[in-house]
Amino acid sequence: MRAGERVYRTLRDDIQQGVLSPGAVLAEVEQAARLGVSRTPLREALDRLEAEGLAVQRSPRVTVVADVDLAQIRDLFAVRRALEESAARLAAVQPADARDPFPALAAAFERADATDDVAAYYARVAELDAAIEACVANDFLARSLQPVRAHLGRVRRLASDRPERLRASAGEHALIARAIAAGDPDLAAHATHVHLHHALASIERTLAPATTDRTPERIR
Repeated sequence: MRAGERVYRTLRDDIQQGVLSPGAVLAEVEQAARLGVSRTPLREALDRLEAEGLAVQRSPRVTVVADVDLAQIRDLFAVRRALEESAARLAAVQPADARDPFPALAAAFERADATDDVAAYYARVAELDAAIEACVANDFLARSLQPVRAHLGRVRRLASDRPERLRASAGEHALIARAIAAGDPDLAAHATHVHLHHALASIERTLAPATTDRTPERIR
């Protein structure tokens, strides 16, 4: 793996997981030393993070982790609904052999308690996302989803992992996987819509109180 790609993935993961919080300065010298690279691949990685909206340049020499804006989160979910509902619908109409992974994925969501191992739960969600993309096999859709998903990890963690929401979310993902396995495109799209509606509502309930006395609505 190229150094620039490795640095990009590390910084992206650190931003998504909250290791680098909104407003954190991404100092070139400090980050290059921390990651054991020269400043050239670091700059390449920072350029990609800026292009995805995960970092912003405050001045020619200062790049920081982007703030989280509730209006932007709502815009993100509007795009996410359009893409993920379409992806679920398309997956459900693929040949039966292409839908082989989904019964096992549904069973995994139904068996596990998402609150026992949150990291494992999010890994399972990523596995379902990857299975849907592989089933649909549409490069244009996959590339469109990539920047959307780059923002989702940090949004989830900033909103906190509430046990009741995690349990409900696991059931919602199980229904999506079951609908795709059954070849039911309408149910797959509707289940995805319901899941995203509840996910956004949960994020808004968690983040909105922190914006009561702030204009615009922004979390740092």
